This record gives sequence, structure tokens and C-alpha cells, in this order.
Amino acid sequence: MWLINSSIGKKVVMSVTGIALILFLTFHACMNVVALFSGEAYNTICEFLGSNWYAVVGTLALAVLVVLHFVFAILLTLQNRKARGQSRYAVTAKPDKVEWASQNMFVLGLIVVLGLLLHLANFWYNMMFAELVGKVNFISPTDGYEWIRQTFSNPVLAVLYVIWFVAIWFHLSHGFWSAIQTLGANGKIWFQRWRIIGIVWVTLVMLAFLVVVLKFAFCGGTCCA
Repeated sequence: MWLINSSIGKKVVMSVTGIALILFLTFHACMNVVALFSGEAYNTICEFLGSNWYAVVGTLALAVLVVLHFVFAILLTLQNRKARGQSRYAVTAKPDKVEWASQNMFVLGLIVVLGLLLHLANFWYNMMFAELVGKVNFISPTDGYEWIRQTFSNPVLAVLYVIWFVAIWFHLSHGFWSAIQTLGANGKIWFQRWRIIGIVWVTLVMLAFLVVVLKFAFCGGTCCA
């Protein structure tokens, strides 16, 4: 199958899964911003998503997207290393037009995955998973506002999340326009437009996440947004 056997096929899979994940992050960021204005409204959203069948299906679909994206990233990296052979050890000057993020996408991806595992441990495990199995915590699984407050009030966790967001920004700011290019937007004018759109879009999404973390880190959720 060309999607698995060819380099272009692997890039197409990464592009489609990557764009889908960006759309999810956009939804997640909009959801988190609600917590800046109303803990009750945020908890209503958490309760609606909770452990309902559609939320579980959505979580499984999201997990598949992440696994596919990461696995194909590894396959492409190994394929590129094999193609370069011994030449990868040669000392060469960095091309002027090659972005730092482009040369470090795999490393950035690893940081993103490690941050994702931390996020799952802090939120998914204590909320959706706890609700599914009836796990008893000192905070209700549906009290998402309190979980946010408790997590981001911890300075170590807040710093780790900021580092994670920075890595995601670098990864997505390059990944977005790279995906668009892979899917056929090769015209010079529209490629530049998609590149700007991608950077602005990703920046706004990550700023939304960042503002929530900083608000709870410095205010503990008690001061006005």
C-alpha cells in the first residue's frame, strides 16, 4: 500500500493526522478559555464530555491519530537516516532557508509526546478514567475547574506545561504549512498565505493555553480574568 510503503504516503498520513490534531487543539483551547470566566460553565462542559460514549469514542479516535502520527514520524525519520547513510555524520553548514524547527521536528515531537503523557496523568487519568472506573479522588472527576486550579497552582507543573506549549508551537508552526504543502498547496502565493495563516492560527491556540496556565499559576483561579 502506497500510504505505508512510499515516503510521500507516509507524509500524507502525517499531514492528515497532524491537521486533525490541530483542529482538536483548537477546540480544546476554546474549551479551556471558558475556565477564565466561569468555573461553573467549564465544569458543565467537562460533565457533558465526561465518560459519555461519544466522549470515549472521541478519545479513542484521538489516541489513534496520535499513535499514527508518532509512528509514521519514526518511520520517516528512520527512512531518511537510512537514505543518507554515512553522509549524516558529515559536518555541513546549515542551509540558510531551513528553519530550526524543520531540523528538529523529531526532537520537538518527543517533547510533545512526553508532555502529553504528563497531561494524561494529570487530567485524563483523574477525570475521564476515574469516572469510568469509579475511582475516588479528593476532587470530583467532573470538577475540571478544581483540577486545573490544583495542577497549575503547582509552580513545577506550570513551568513544565509552559515548556510543553513552546515545543508544541515550534512543532505545529512548521508542521502546519508543511502538511498543507504535502497535500498540494504548492503555489508560491497561496503557500505563503497558508504559512502565515498557520503561524497565526497556531500562535493564537497556544496563547489560549498559555494564558490559562499563567492565570492559575499566578492567581490560583481566585483573581479576575
